[in-house]
Amino acid sequence: MVDINRVVLIGRLTRNAELKYTANGQAVCKFSLAVNRRKRTEDKWEDEANFFDVVLWGRQGESLNQYLNKGKMVAIEGELRQDRWVQDGQNRSKVEIVAFNLQLLGGSPAGNGGGASPSYGQGQNGRGGDEHGFSPQDEAPENDGFANDIPF
Repeated sequence: MVDINRVVLIGRLTRNAELKYTANGQAVCKFSLAVNRRKRTEDKWEDEANFFDVVLWGRQGESLNQYLNKGKMVAIEGELRQDRWVQDGQNRSKVEIVAFNLQLLGGSPAGNGGGASPSYGQGQNGRGGDEHGFSPQDEAPENDGFANDIPF
């Protein structure tokens, strides 16, 4: 039987990421992720926050560190790793998520983090689209001719 150790989470950073380097120059980016879980309490549903420590190694951590600010929503894929050590004669351990993939999703909860969706406000070009000239009229029409190709 094969062991499986895979984690996929979507949540918000609880603090700005910290970028450090090991003695041999390897980049280590660390942050904490809050993930809400819905739970039923008597007659109502409530959100319960769960907090996870995440580690992102190497070039990916180095490159993404500048975007990993408190409140930023991200999706991560990785694995659980347990770190063990002895402190003051006591055995200690900590479980972290070592991320292999990280995707930036939206802005911060206050909306000041630059989301992924386009803005349809008055753009710099003065044509009513965004700064790249995109406007809602440029989207594909409702009937694109494929509706009649569906056999059911």
